[in-house]
Amino acid sequence: MNAPAEELIVERRGAVVWITFNRPQARNALTWNMYSRLENACHEINADRTVRAVVLTGAGGQAFVA
Repeated sequence: MNAPAEELIVERRGAVVWITFNRPQARNALTWNMYSRLENACHEINADRTVRAVVLTGAGGQAFVA
């Protein structure tokens, strides 16, 4: 479920899906690849009735997403 270079990390932890924007050097600015992967992940999550929550987070501690 991960984008190239791990720019967008999608992890399933029980009934919770964690999506991490992982470009801390660019304050987690989204690339077109990340937009596409995020859209795909949202469609997958929407189709999975066992998912109860989605957590969006940014890597690096300086910015959530830019």
